[in-house]
Amino acid sequence: MSAAGASARLSLASLRAHKRRFAGTFLAVLLGVSFLAGTLVMGDTLRAGFDTMFGDATRGTDAVVRSADTVTTPGESQGVRSPVPTSLAARIERVPEVAAAVARIEGAGQLVGKNGEPVGGQGPPTLAGNWITDPVLNPYRLAEGRAPSRTGEVVVNRGAAQRGGLRIGDTTTLRTPDPVKVRLVGLARFGGEDGMAQVTYTGMTVGDAQKYLTPRPGEAASIQVRAGPGTGQRELVEALTPVLPKGVEAITGQESAEENTEMISGQFLTLFTTFLLVFSGVALLVATFSIHNTFAIVVAQRSRENALLRALGASRRQVTAATLTEAGAVAVAASLTGLLGGIGIAAGLQALFPAIGFPFPEGELVISGVSLWLPVAVGVLVCLASAALPALRAGRTAPLAALRETAVDTSGASRARARTGAALGLAAVAATLTGVLLTPSLWLAGLGAVLALAAFVVLGPVAATTAVRVLGAPLDRLRGLTGRLARRNALRSPKRTAATAGALMIGVAVVSLFTVFGASLKATMNQSVDRSFAGDVAVSTPSFGAGGSGLSPRLAPALAERPEVATAVGLGRGVAEVDGRGRALTVTDPAALARTFHLGTVRGDLSALGTRGIALAAPEAEKAGLEPGSRTRLTFTDGSRETFTVRAVYDRSELVGDYVLTREAWAPHRAQDADTLVAVTFAEGVDQEAGSAAVEEVAARYGNPEVQTRGEYAESAAGGIDMMLTLVYALLALAVLIALLGIANTLTLAIHERGRELGLLRAVGQTRAQLRAMVRWESVLVAAFGTAGGLGLGGFLGWVLVAASDGASESAFAFALPPGRLLVVALVGLAAGALAGLRPARRAARLNVLGAIAAE
Repeated sequence: MSAAGASARLSLASLRAHKRRFAGTFLAVLLGVSFLAGTLVMGDTLRAGFDTMFGDATRGTDAVVRSADTVTTPGESQGVRSPVPTSLAARIERVPEVAAAVARIEGAGQLVGKNGEPVGGQGPPTLAGNWITDPVLNPYRLAEGRAPSRTGEVVVNRGAAQRGGLRIGDTTTLRTPDPVKVRLVGLARFGGEDGMAQVTYTGMTVGDAQKYLTPRPGEAASIQVRAGPGTGQRELVEALTPVLPKGVEAITGQESAEENTEMISGQFLTLFTTFLLVFSGVALLVATFSIHNTFAIVVAQRSRENALLRALGASRRQVTAATLTEAGAVAVAASLTGLLGGIGIAAGLQALFPAIGFPFPEGELVISGVSLWLPVAVGVLVCLASAALPALRAGRTAPLAALRETAVDTSGASRARARTGAALGLAAVAATLTGVLLTPSLWLAGLGAVLALAAFVVLGPVAATTAVRVLGAPLDRLRGLTGRLARRNALRSPKRTAATAGALMIGVAVVSLFTVFGASLKATMNQSVDRSFAGDVAVSTPSFGAGGSGLSPRLAPALAERPEVATAVGLGRGVAEVDGRGRALTVTDPAALARTFHLGTVRGDLSALGTRGIALAAPEAEKAGLEPGSRTRLTFTDGSRETFTVRAVYDRSELVGDYVLTREAWAPHRAQDADTLVAVTFAEGVDQEAGSAAVEEVAARYGNPEVQTRGEYAESAAGGIDMMLTLVYALLALAVLIALLGIANTLTLAIHERGRELGLLRAVGQTRAQLRAMVRWESVLVAAFGTAGGLGLGGFLGWVLVAASDGASESAFAFALPPGRLLVVALVGLAAGALAGLRPARRAARLNVLGAIAAE
């Protein structure tokens, strides 16, 4: 038999004999690979589902005619297009290759459910438009009821109706943003589904759509075109191009479907899958510590066995290969099982998503080749890389070691390690401070964070001795001899203690990082409101991102008429290119704005903007080289170009935005007009209760938006942060579970290693309860060390992220440490340690005293 064959046979025999030793490693790899595989398969399935959905929905549309120019502001992937004339449909229908052409009018329209709450709007858009009577060109298909034929009648996608508790025949309100009473006469499906993801759709008559969704009659978002018999999509586009006016383009229906799919993929799927992949990486990183520790202990326990093999003629390479073969066998088995588990996770999510309100597109699971081989390859690579150093150490075992007892590893505090760790720590501080304070750079700050992680890992064994002594000091008084023995057991191998705690440290560090960053974001929002908002209440809609229909522009003037109100100002939104760069505009009354918001130092005259004046935030003015009296050119989405004079430059833009125009200046170029916020200041002598009641009374006539105090507004603006943190904590529970398995596995192996010692303790009078307590407290000490290190590392990385974001942004970020939440994280870490020690403690207590003493 060859040497390689002998090594493999020996390794497999060892695995069969000691398979329980590798249970923790198997589970760590399985969980990490399952999470990774489930994420990839889910992404494949969602992407294919949306491809099919859009393909089915737009199958009858052979071409789309639309404006060629877009204005895209920073942070947005989809630009804003100007409308096209509805009369263009008649011209297009005269082209011989065209069978039908229909204008598509579209805008924002948010339904109010039966309970009075708005449906949707928490990110995905709430759309409204004209119901297209040509069933081939309409992407929505009637599922129940009929099409709208009279004013006030609407068709709603079935998913939105179900979420709002609405049925055919019900009357409700549609915010456009002005409230419109509508009657539901039909339910529709999109591409065979009850809706397009979480997007809501309301179909109206053409007259209602032109009245409520467009500022000027005769405008449409696009023209949907159906080709005549024998005409292909590309041929149709070529026939349409010569008859289209300047600034209008035609694209094929397939290209339009691909754009819609890419929009969903770019805005949701890519972000969603990237988010999950990051946590898969964290889970696998935590697993590396557990795997490395397991093999390090196994190699230490088998040093005499390996030395005997060397004495019998085995080479270093054969001993190393034998250990790596064991690791490879565990890795392959766990990775293949994890792949099956990941496919099961994706199938479960496919069934679960509709139950929680997210319609997972119907269809079979889609599994690409990458989703099959990548998780298995990553699992095998992680396991082999984690076992590499222990395998090399096994190969370096001297043959004479077979003649002596196995020594317990007490290294870890070597000068070389201390010097290396200190050097990495200094490099981390230097890179971080440079990237945060001197020359703001996210790359340098990120490098500093990576170096800090490396420094913590390298210095772990150096710090373990001191940390365990300090953390375990109370045990001497609380648990007496049992506590002292637990502390000494944790101290006997600093490397092992540090490696065991390292897995938990990474998990706690990531949890702490997001906790600190989330608290800092909330503190930043509170700071922004305190610094900028001078009003008494804010009227807003519970939406963020592209969702919601906004507030009626007539709400602020109606509030200003009440005697309880001194000033009410609405903040609308527009877009335009400012000197060739897409920028978001704030459309408002500048004089009222100055009375309701703290703008800091204002150079110039805000009240003098008129129809050709603009106000800028100081950072934007500085970047563009503008000052009061300067001129700048604005290009609007309708194609018009106008020169504006900078009338004022203000310091604070957190809530106001960087560019301010009057409503009169924006009116000729506006699309569907809406405010995002109305700020209200009470008249002198009006208390909070009376003022809020007056505002709520007026707001009820405009769709009943939320009326909030300054504190409530700041809290709701940061509401998405708590939702994000909840998701983060749920995902990171996997990393903490893997770390818990690592601690339990290490203690189990350590009990096997210390069998004679434990037997002697029992022989001299230690009770089973004392032995169980000693093992549990050792586990808690290891967890406390990992938790303390994780809290310190996570707090530092949180500060780096906040400081780097502050340097990369024009807004001022506030750093905040949430003591309550971090205390909860610390308690969870300690509880994980106590939980991890339960099974090893029970196993230690069941040891046969005489058998343990007699064991070699």
